[in-house]
Amino acid sequence: MSRIPSRIVCLSAEAADWLWRIGAWDNVVGVTAFFTPPSDVPSKPRVSGFSTAKMKEIEALNPDLIITFSDVQAQFSAELLKHGFPVLATNQRTLAETEATLSLLGRVVGHEAGSERLLAEFRERLAPVRDRVDGPRVYFEEWDDPLISGIGWVGELIGLAGGADIFAGLGKNRAARDRVVSPEEIRRANPEIILASWCGKPVEASAISSRSGWEEITAVREGRIYEIPGEDILQPGFRLVYGYERLRKIVGQK
Repeated sequence: MSRIPSRIVCLSAEAADWLWRIGAWDNVVGVTAFFTPPSDVPSKPRVSGFSTAKMKEIEALNPDLIITFSDVQAQFSAELLKHGFPVLATNQRTLAETEATLSLLGRVVGHEAGSERLLAEFRERLAPVRDRVDGPRVYFEEWDDPLISGIGWVGELIGLAGGADIFAGLGKNRAARDRVVSPEEIRRANPEIILASWCGKPVEASAISSRSGWEEITAVREGRIYEIPGEDILQPGFRLVYGYERLRKIVGQK
């Protein structure tokens, strides 16, 4: 890119959050509805959900860069490209990819110094727990119908916190459809902790505990079912440090 973009539309919450943190908020003219800035930060027009976008409103903002995320946004990313808009689409699925993406965004918007400073904090705050040898078995539920286990970076965070993701192998699958699990598989794995974050809707712990045959699962029997806010665990950006801090407390209690 030959110049620093000055009219940026962030259709991904983690990108909007990052640009605010590194000092590029003045260059943002539109955001996704899934990002709410702090109360003392000027709000921006909300022009998208996660899988939907208000094309006419985006066009009216005359952006010189649009940032999208994941395969879910691929269709309208392509549509925006056809309309002639510059689009930066990312699809980070691991902590390393997340860090690389945040670094890239910092360079693109001309805020390398602020970006690298915060990335150092990101790495420091994701330091692993080193005093756990045989951590508790953890099931993370990303969706409830069908049951979808945690994406790659979630399993990594569970491991860093001292837990053992019961579906760690599935976390390598980048698409949600490839991480579908059955109630029987979860029962057999007998997790000691159940974590959930249902993208876009509140978690109902009672709905989880009342599933047929789950009363014998250790986590259900001991009442160890926890919700983690989606913005702290399902958005692969800086806010993962908050999700990790919550994970450490939960796993450390077992």
